[in-house]
Amino acid sequence: MKPYCFKPACCVKGVVSFAGDKSIAHRSVILSALTSGKTQIENFPSNKDCLATLNVFKKLGLRILYEKPSTVIVFGKGPYGLRAPKGPIFIGESGTTFRLLLGVLAGQNFQTKLLAGKSLSRRPMRRVTLPLRMMGATINALRKTHHAEPEEYPPVLVKGGNLKGIAYKMPVASAQVKSAILLAGLYAKGQTRVSEPLPTRDHTERMLKLFGAKIKVKGKTITINGEKKLISPKKIYVPGDISSAAFFIVLGAILPKSKITIKNISLNPTRAGIINVFKRMGANIQVIKPLSRKAASSEPIGNLIIRTSILKGATIKKNEIPFLIDELPILMVAACFAEGKTVFEGVGELRVKETDRINSMLKNLSKMGADIQVIKKQSSEGIVIQGGKGLKGAALQSFGDHRTAMSVIIAALAAEGNSCLDDIGCISKSFPGFLSSLKSIIS
Repeated sequence: MKPYCFKPACCVKGVVSFAGDKSIAHRSVILSALTSGKTQIENFPSNKDCLATLNVFKKLGLRILYEKPSTVIVFGKGPYGLRAPKGPIFIGESGTTFRLLLGVLAGQNFQTKLLAGKSLSRRPMRRVTLPLRMMGATINALRKTHHAEPEEYPPVLVKGGNLKGIAYKMPVASAQVKSAILLAGLYAKGQTRVSEPLPTRDHTERMLKLFGAKIKVKGKTITINGEKKLISPKKIYVPGDISSAAFFIVLGAILPKSKITIKNISLNPTRAGIINVFKRMGANIQVIKPLSRKAASSEPIGNLIIRTSILKGATIKKNEIPFLIDELPILMVAACFAEGKTVFEGVGELRVKETDRINSMLKNLSKMGADIQVIKKQSSEGIVIQGGKGLKGAALQSFGDHRTAMSVIIAALAAEGNSCLDDIGCISKSFPGFLSSLKSIIS
């Protein structure tokens, strides 16, 4: 545990850039591992989750070099070049690594046991294991029954099989589940078709196209043809992580006399929900798209300029949630400084993140004097925040969750009076340079 105390900041000014987007970085390593030859990945983030993905593929027999500060070189051996690990593989707390890896291992001809950290071991996996079994993989997991409904959790034992393509209608909108099925689809005979209830982030689809996969996207349905050899683009540039930028976007808007520029950030439309919602709340955000993309990026990239803003309450609809699921905690902080009521609809998925983020944000913001309520309607949950009163310093808890910790730090910097957070160690899961980046712009 690393406790830390914060004084209010008067304003933020300057230029910042961020390490590569975590979601894109995971996928760049995975697909590079399944091609033949060398792939260089630039602006690769050094957070615990992405390092977990590198570690996994090393244990599966690949040579991977990490050339500091931010370049990774993967020496792929093709789709069947992975080898059985010498023992169980410990994933740590990276849900993306765990779920996407299940899709890859479903197509291998060996057996692997995956172990997870304490938090990830409580996260549901049946949403992934069920469709992979339908495709022909043999998967055993820890089973528990909740309210007569079976669920599965790590550890998971997976043995690849002769996979066949399926048409699968996802019951829950999840980019991780979709991605696991599409990765398994690379090994399947025939077509694999995935239909989403709501559109989710499309990094996997974009990266698969960059690697030459035969993939088609039509509305909320994605189709991939199996047994198609992938070809490495040789170089991949990972744009800055908009989920990391979100904390700075909010701080720049709620502190007086502030102006910050964020460079080379991902502007993927399925991740830009934070920008769209924040603009609707009255934030002064300028989006500047460069004339050309960075070399070998499958993603749109640009710069952002954020200035002090007069925010107003807004309603975030259920169909917007998949586009900003990771940014909801920091948007709750923004809502506390907005005039009027902000409503977040259909946020139940926050219950099954690294921690129960509905609970963690409710407890912390309530301690700081926020008017925040959780509203339950049948099977759906929402959050209502009556803003305009600001926040007061308090003793805060991270609950071991990186996004909760960073969100309440931003709240503390904009609050009246000092605050202390019980643990900042968890921040390294996604953004080890968070505090140093903050210090560089605080005046």
